[in-house]
Amino acid sequence: MKRIILFISSLQKGGSERVMVNLAEYFHEKRYDVILVTQYQRENEYKISPEIRRVYSEPEETMLTGGRIRNFCVRYQTLRRIWKAYKPDVVLSFLGKNNLMAVAAAAFLPTKVAVSVRGEPTMEYEGRLMQLLARLVFRFADGVVLQTERARAFFPRAVRKKSAILPNPLNPQFIGREPCADRENLIVAAGRLDENKNHAMLIHAFAKIADEYPQMRLVIYGEGALRTRLEALVAEKGLSGRIEMPGSVSDVADRIYKARIFTLTSNTEGMPNSIMEAMALGIPVIATDCPCGGPAELIQDGENGLLVPVGDAFALADAFRRILEDAEFERKLGESAREIAERLAPDKVNKRWESYLNQL
Repeated sequence: MKRIILFISSLQKGGSERVMVNLAEYFHEKRYDVILVTQYQRENEYKISPEIRRVYSEPEETMLTGGRIRNFCVRYQTLRRIWKAYKPDVVLSFLGKNNLMAVAAAAFLPTKVAVSVRGEPTMEYEGRLMQLLARLVFRFADGVVLQTERARAFFPRAVRKKSAILPNPLNPQFIGREPCADRENLIVAAGRLDENKNHAMLIHAFAKIADEYPQMRLVIYGEGALRTRLEALVAEKGLSGRIEMPGSVSDVADRIYKARIFTLTSNTEGMPNSIMEAMALGIPVIATDCPCGGPAELIQDGENGLLVPVGDAFALADAFRRILEDAEFERKLGESAREIAERLAPDKVNKRWESYLNQL
């Protein structure tokens, strides 16, 4: 039986964490010995099958009493002991510093290591030093999984040669639904209320069309540090009765199913699960054409969705008008978007991940 370690900071709800959990469940069903290594256990985490072992790599606080370099060494030694104890055939690591630690901890061990960058590399590795380390350390990884060609271009040729672009699998709850026949006058978005998701741009754009389309409402699902600021912006625009922010919900598919438009206004994104899911439901999608190119990998502008420049509320408002004014165009976008459900079906995508890791 092949043994796989999957390594990520936590299972707290987010796009990368969900992909990691989906892969863990898939490999478990395929009778791999799966060990899920996380640094921490957080609140509001995804659930995993009890048969999947979970190991924590963060040392006890009493061990982290020195400076930054000493604490790094303690974390490194702890992770290396885990690699040695469980002797995995392959380690798959997600995100940022985890990737650097996973490669370093496997030095001179027989374990193969694949690292995955989940977003824009210059954001995941901020600053010149971290970017230099990523370009250097990834040369010693056995495999590198990226989300877009733009992300691959960040790395030197030695890294690009061993890399693969693998998409995220669709969440099964968004597959197999019949297209909605009676859509509501609703624009929806879903994501953390933070600077990167730029929901302020969305609120500004909706305010520009609010008088033209008095029947339309906007609902933003998600929670985060900017809630108070965004609520103040909604009040400032006089739209408290037409813009709702219900917080995080577990039944997103049911909540957005009848919407006429789904929108994503991020400054940067990897491969946005929220876009994939909305498209699978046949909802016309408008997204920012942001680095590292995830939305552009999914959307052919004007064919199965619309792309607008990052931070451009005027362009987003025009995109809203383009859909709301043309019922045939709206129908065409939704029908074409649904094709993604076949292309990114979980079994197909998970098999590609399995095949890549088996090559290592």
